[in-house]
Amino acid sequence: MTTEHIMSASMTPPTGTDPRKDSLIEYPSVFPIKVMGAMVDGFAEAMCQVALQFDPGFDARTIELRPSKGGNYLGVTLSITATSREQLDNLYRALTSHPMVKIVL
Repeated sequence: MTTEHIMSASMTPPTGTDPRKDSLIEYPSVFPIKVMGAMVDGFAEAMCQVALQFDPGFDARTIELRPSKGGNYLGVTLSITATSREQLDNLYRALTSHPMVKIVL
């Protein structure tokens, strides 16, 4: 076998592989996402709207709110139904690019 053949074989994923099996997360499953932002009116509602874009069955009544000790920030836990890695990646991108968001965990 040539070096070129070995390199190309290692870079080509096996046919018929399911990317969901490469994940530690079992899909579908309830997946909590923590989002932090400034304590401003509408922050929690805005985060729920983003969650709904990626999980139409998201129930806003399930969010958990945690204000910071100083009251300047609000932590919001969104429990979404994760159906794929792609869905989670897209949701994280949408949350991290949102102007009201400081950090996403």
